[in-house]
Parts: sequence; C-alpha cells; structure tokens
Amino acid sequence: MAETTSSPPPPSLSAGKKLRNVFGQFASGVTVVTTTSADGTPHGATVTAFTSISLEPRLCQVTLTRTSKACAILADNTFAVNILAASQDDVALHFAGRPRSEPIEWAEHEIAPSLCGNLATLWCRPFAQFDGGDHIIFLGEIVDAEIDEDHDPLLFFRSTFHALGPTSHDGLWNHSGDDPLTGWFGANAELRPIT
Repeated sequence: MAETTSSPPPPSLSAGKKLRNVFGQFASGVTVVTTTSADGTPHGATVTAFTSISLEPRLCQVTLTRTSKACAILADNTFAVNILAASQDDVALHFAGRPRSEPIEWAEHEIAPSLCGNLATLWCRPFAQFDGGDHIIFLGEIVDAEIDEDHDPLLFFRSTFHALGPTSHDGLWNHSGDDPLTGWFGANAELRPIT
C-alpha cells in the first residue's frame, strides 16, 4: 500500500486568538489614516500598524486589512497619517466602527484631509504597496508633517487604550543603535562569537 502524506491542519480559532493576544503585548501608538474617495468624500480608518521606515527618502508604512473599505480607497491614493493624542480615544473608536454623536472635525490640506487635535500628522503620496497576507502594506512618501508637542500620545495595549505613564529613564535616546554612522557597530564590522 502506498504511503500518503497530508498537509497539516489549518490553525484552529484558538491558535488565531492566541497569536492575536501575542501581538497585543506590543504597545503601540494609535493612528487614523485619512484619504478621499473618488467623489472627494473624506474617509478614515483606525490603524495601529504604523511604522516609520526611512529618513531618506522620507517614508512611513501603514498596514490595512485587505478586505476593508479603507484598503480599497487607499490604493494609489494620497493619504494622511493622524497620530492621535491621548484625548482622541473617541476619534479612534469612531473610525474603528463605533461612531460618535459629535461630528468629526476635518482639516483641509492639499495632499489629503486630516483630523483636528492630533499629536502629529504626516501627509503622504503613494510610494509602494506590498502583499501582506490578509493585509496590504502601504508605503507613503512623506511630503509634509506637523507636530503639537503640547499633547501626549494615545496608546493601545492588550486591546485597550492607555495614556503615557511616567518615564522609566531620564536620558534621551536620539539615534538608532544599529545605524552604521552613529551606532554601536559599522556596516562592515566583522561580528565574532563572544568567547
């Protein structure tokens, strides 16, 4: 009798929940990505999957669920990344599907509409997009930015919004440790095991 092989069973629902919980251990800021549809109507989606990518060129990344309406609108479109302040948890919930009764305050910009009251805002042109499994990864080229240092950030941890607590260290950390120009080893360093 011939031996047959079978592929492993797909992950169970509980395995998917466990992975989501593991991802939830990484505290992140909260953003709302805003853009306009073809008819000029502003749209937004709450996104915690935001990352700074590059200073030259100036790039950032947002990742949206492939099947979302926002994902379809964002493709090849300019957008703003609204980095939310701690006081904007109701705005985050609004764009995550729990609409608030008060109208949203929009700010006009030549690149894309943005929200009022943000901690910071980045306005981006589309740079590239990539397959990210059940998400699409969008890279934006940052063409304008604004910051309001009078606010603290809104944070997301274990599926709950949080405010920034006291600092754990007095020193400022202004560079990346793996930057070959300023970091702890150069790009051509020969790394050897510690003996």
